[in-house]
Amino acid sequence: MLSPIDPFWIEWQIARYRPRLYFTPGFNPPVKSRCPFVLTVHDLIHIKIPEERGFLKQVYYSALLKPALKMAERVLTVSEFSRREILDWSGLEPERVHVVGCGVGSAFVPEGPRWNPGYPYFLYVGNHKPHKNLKLLLTAFSRTNPGSGIRLVLTGQPGPFLRKVISECRIEERIIFLGRVDERDLPALYRGARAVVFPSRYEGFGLPVLEAMACKVPVIAARIPAVEEVAGEGVHFLPVDDTEAWTVTLDQAADDPDFGAARIQEAFCRSASFSWDVVRKRVGEVLRSVRS
Repeated sequence: MLSPIDPFWIEWQIARYRPRLYFTPGFNPPVKSRCPFVLTVHDLIHIKIPEERGFLKQVYYSALLKPALKMAERVLTVSEFSRREILDWSGLEPERVHVVGCGVGSAFVPEGPRWNPGYPYFLYVGNHKPHKNLKLLLTAFSRTNPGSGIRLVLTGQPGPFLRKVISECRIEERIIFLGRVDERDLPALYRGARAVVFPSRYEGFGLPVLEAMACKVPVIAARIPAVEEVAGEGVHFLPVDDTEAWTVTLDQAADDPDFGAARIQEAFCRSASFSWDVVRKRVGEVLRSVRS
């Protein structure tokens, strides 16, 4: 997505096919365009999180993306938080940046199969990049009562950094990595979990939180603006860097089968307002306004 060749290839494709409008659901714009274009920026993680910046990413954002935003007819994003971040960074006029949101797939419902590995588990769904704050999660989990028998299940495979943290915490036997999980298998994973954990330091939206809410699964999440915006008061929020608070709450969730029950219905009802049909409608309205 951050290939320096991509914008030039897109520019060539636009010149070749001469569309009336170019729209991309990602942040891969043309360098120049012979037609109006609309692009999507979900968040600014690559420039807001120091560990994820990198020289090439900074060049891409400053030399390609920011000028493209100023040329674009409209910019789409997924939350009011991301919209404010984009406006502050780009200097665009507010009316040019539109929130279209994200939706929950129809498979994410409370009814259906539940994954049952033979032990209770907390579930983490997502990548393992620095902004995901997994060191805090693993450290907090390592300090919970091992007598509960609960394990921490994560999608993906651990890289060297996570392996080192797990080794230092001496929790190899309590951590399960599932590798790549097909989306069709995710609902069962959510339904079987004691709670879904989401410790991210920065997000543009936080889709796993919404998917868990739609499955009526308790969520323990770091209190950050985008997740607050999406989840309301439907999840159990914790400070983003308070390891002790995470340990205490994870112990509570492990010991109490009804943990989070008071919030589940509110969270479920809130998740119902996030629909891909609504997203498609909002995107369509923006595109039609550009073409008219």
